[in-house]
Amino acid sequence: MILLPEKIRVALLVNGALHRVAQRDNLPAPDPVPVLKLFNPCGAATWLASELDEDGDTLFGLADLGFGCSELGYFSLNELASVRLPLGLRIERDEHFSSLHPLSLWTQTARRLGSLTWAEMSLKRNGGVSNRSGRA
Repeated sequence: MILLPEKIRVALLVNGALHRVAQRDNLPAPDPVPVLKLFNPCGAATWLASELDEDGDTLFGLADLGFGCSELGYFSLNELASVRLPLGLRIERDEHFSSLHPLSLWTQTARRLGSLTWAEMSLKRNGGVSNRSGRA
């Protein structure tokens, strides 16, 4: 299991609850800021998550598997945690990721530029993305 700090887990759960409330009450869907970035240290796959379902496993966000096609959707935290990569590596959490931009802007930028990595560089250059680790 990819360990999520309590602060991130709570933020993801709150965003998920707000989304469910909006759906229930026929309100416009919220556009939260992604609070979690996961990545493949051996490749180009990257996931940004803005919501966590009540089941504690189902994340919602933007996924880019490195094929130039970023997609909004659901993905499993447990499934990502079970991935085994060469040299004993696993999918990792970017511990220094933070953003001020809503998920819709990430999606739009990733689709326009062809990858989530390029979107991160562009948004960082324009302000609002922090990544002290230097990793794109």
